[in-house]
Order: sequence, then C-alpha cells, then structure tokens
Amino acid sequence: MNDCPPTVDFANSISASLLRLRMKSPFFGTLAMFARFVPSTTIPSAATDGRDIFFNPEFLRSLPSKEQDGVILHEILHAALLHPLRLKEREPQLWNIAADIVVNGMIMRQSGFELPPDGLRDEQLEHFSVEEVYELLRQQRTNNFKLADLDLLAINEDGANRSITGTGNCPNHKHRQELTAHWRQALQQATIVAKATQSGKLPIDIDRELESIVNPQLDWKSYLWRYLVQTPTDFQGFDRRFVGRGLYLEALQCESVHVYIAIDTSGSVSESALGLFIREVRGIVGAYPHLECDLYYVDSEAYGPYPLTLEAPLPTLEGGGGTSFVSFFDRVGETWDGHTQAICIYLTDGYGEFPVPAPVVPTLWVVTPGGLDLSQFPFGETVRLIDRE
Repeated sequence: MNDCPPTVDFANSISASLLRLRMKSPFFGTLAMFARFVPSTTIPSAATDGRDIFFNPEFLRSLPSKEQDGVILHEILHAALLHPLRLKEREPQLWNIAADIVVNGMIMRQSGFELPPDGLRDEQLEHFSVEEVYELLRQQRTNNFKLADLDLLAINEDGANRSITGTGNCPNHKHRQELTAHWRQALQQATIVAKATQSGKLPIDIDRELESIVNPQLDWKSYLWRYLVQTPTDFQGFDRRFVGRGLYLEALQCESVHVYIAIDTSGSVSESALGLFIREVRGIVGAYPHLECDLYYVDSEAYGPYPLTLEAPLPTLEGGGGTSFVSFFDRVGETWDGHTQAICIYLTDGYGEFPVPAPVVPTLWVVTPGGLDLSQFPFGETVRLIDRE
C-alpha cells in the first residue's frame, strides 16, 4: 500500500520518468524541461493545452514505468510541436487522431519507449506531418480508428482550460505568440543538445514536424498567388512589386506571362485536390489578364494543351498510366519560344521520373498530402497542397 499523499506520489512518478527520459534521449529530455506537469482528476488519462500537461494521478499510477515514460513523452510532443495551436478550424476529433498517429509513430521508432496497448498506430501515415495525415484521413472519410479521448485542449483568452470540442474563445494572438516562442526556444535548445551528444542525431522522423514549426510555409494558395503574379524582373531577383502597390495591374498590361499547368493524372491525385487547384488557378486567371494558361493532364504522356479560362469547362480527364514528368517539360520546350515570360506549375505527389537536365522555365511544384518530401525535388520551388485555414 502506498502511504504517500497523492500529490507527492504524482510528483515522484513524474520526476522518476523525466530522469529516465533524459538518460534515454537528450533531445526529449531537454524538451521536458520546458513543460509543466499538473495533476487533474477532471480528465480520464492525460491531456495538454499546449502550455501545461495534465495527468490523472490514478491513470499514471496504473501504468508500468516504460509506459509512463511513453505517455509523458506523448504529451510533451503534442505541446512542443504546437498541435493544439495548429488545429485552427479543423475537425477536432480527426485532428487529434492525426496528431496521435504522428506522435506515437515517433515514440515507437525510438528504442527504450513503450506505449499503452491501445495507442493509435498507422505505419503508412505516421512519417508525414500532422497536416498531411489529417488531409489524407479526411479524403478517405472512413477509418478504422476508435474514437479516443481527446488529449488536446485549447485555452480561453482568460487562461482557463476548456475542451477543444467545447465552446468559447480561441487563444488570443498574444498568447499564441508567447506559446509559439516558448516551444520554438525549447526545440532549438533540444536540437543543440542532441547534436552535441556523441551520436549527434535527432530522433527518427521528427524533421518533418520540426519544419512545420521552425520554418512554417505559406498557405499553398497564398504561395500560388504570389508565384503567379510575379513580373519578369521578379524572376531575375530585382523587382519585388506586390499586388497591393498602386498601378500594379496597369504596369502589367503589356507584360504577357504564359503559364503551363500540369495535373498528374496517374491516379495519385484525388478529384478533390484537382478541383481545389483548378478553382484557385481560375481565380488568378480572372484577376490578371496578362496570364495565358494552358492546362495539361499528364501521366507518362502529356495530354493537351487546353486553354484555361473562367468560362471554359474542364476537359475530360485523361491518363491513368505510370508517372513521368519528362513528357510535360518536353511539350513546354516545344511550344515556348524562349522570349516571352513563362512559368510551369505541376500538381503531383512527386513520385515519378524527373527530366535531366532541369528545364530553364521557372517551376512551382504543388505537392499533394503524403507526397514526396519537398527537399527531394531536384529543381524548382515547392509547396505542400494543404489548407491551413
């Protein structure tokens, strides 16, 4: 029988687990130093609001020590990777499942950690970012995961905790900034400590999540708009005029820009992604008359070109074969005169044959959720097709 008061027993369990955590992983041990652990009987097991980490003392006491370590690390990673803040307007239950899949995958790929047997796993998805897993699950609209207790909480503006599924105000801007700065500092410190150790390595597969926090990308739609309204001198690195600056459209009337758009139709791009992309491009075409857009459907062959306007209906999909990017860039090389300004935009998952040498036309790759790591594209600029609203 344990004669210690519950608060002492809880503190001892946390202290012992954090000591084991630091011995197993300098990276995770450093992150733990930035977390605050709070006992709570109002939650069934464990949760975090991104600032504090809450544990039901009875739940924590019921776990073997290795599973205690795994659950504590699970909540630390949710907080450090800003999962409560990154929810935004997404469906809370599905976001929680996606975040659990990513975090549990990270933990179980490390040596010396265990999780309770009911922890969510999906080895096909867990190496992607949480945003990507969420989009992939949303596209499927069916999954075999049980509805787990939400362990991500949000904060009212007055600082009171609330369930992420409840009503109330979202965290205010100042609080979001403070929380983001706190965990960015923690991640930077943990990275420095990890690289100073004998191995010098970060935990397996954490890089993609770290990129979302340390170097967050623009929303893909903002990136697409910014890319398409660049002027010829923008591509040479001199003129940086933006949409909001006066006389911008007037100055562009005499500057014709030819846009070549490729849609990967090899079966890896969903109809919803295709429709989302085309709607956005059509909006740009309508707003900027200096753009001339040709659409291609591409698998291992390029089908088109189809002039893209606001009024023209979408052509019937063509393709279904293997994936090669070579044929599209060959077609662009055949039609482009080399004098007018041109850009290429390619919607794909990135798994295919790239042309060698790289084309001279500036290229933007819009990569679908679950696609090739952006760093693996041999040329052009890259952005992930994920709505961050």
